[in-house]
Amino acid sequence: MQIRIFFAAALAASMMAFAPSGAYARGELVTVHDHYPAGTIVVRTSQRRLYFELGNGEAIRYPVAVGRANMQWSGAVYIDGKYIEPAWTAPASIRKDYSKYPVVIPGGSPHNPMGVAAMTLSGGGQYAIHGTNQPQLIGRFISHGCIRMYNADVSDLFQRVSVGTPVVVTR
Repeated sequence: MQIRIFFAAALAASMMAFAPSGAYARGELVTVHDHYPAGTIVVRTSQRRLYFELGNGEAIRYPVAVGRANMQWSGAVYIDGKYIEPAWTAPASIRKDYSKYPVVIPGGSPHNPMGVAAMTLSGGGQYAIHGTNQPQLIGRFISHGCIRMYNADVSDLFQRVSVGTPVVVTR
C-alpha cells in the first residue's frame, strides 16, 4: 500500500512541476443529483464545469473553458488516448486562427495550447480535454470545441481516468 501511495504522490509531484505558477487545482468535492456511474466525466457546457463522478451522489467539479457559441457540441464519447506534454498541430478547420504559429508546436512549448496533458476523445480525433497555456481563459466560451482545464486540474483528472473512460457533454 505504501508503495502505491508513494508512486501516486511522486507522479502527482512530477506532473505538478509542469504547471505554471499561479495555476493551482480548484477541483472541489460537490453533491450531484444525476445518475451517472462512478468514473464518468460529465461536462456541463452551460455551466463551464467538468464533473468527475465519484458515485453515491458525489463528484469532483472543475472549472473549464468550452466551445464558442458556434463550436459547441454535445454527446457521449470516451477517452481514446492520454498524452503528457503532447505536440500540437492545428486541425485544418481552425488553422486560419493559428496561422502565425508553426505547423507543429512541440510539447512543453509555452505556445502549445494543449498544456501539460491531453486526453483525446473518440469520434474523429477532433476534440480533447486538455490543459492550457492561457489559464486566464478558463471559465469562458472560447475554444473550438475542446474542453480546456487549468494545468493542475488536468494533471489531477489525468491520474483519475484511463482510456475508455466515458465522457458525457451536455449543453
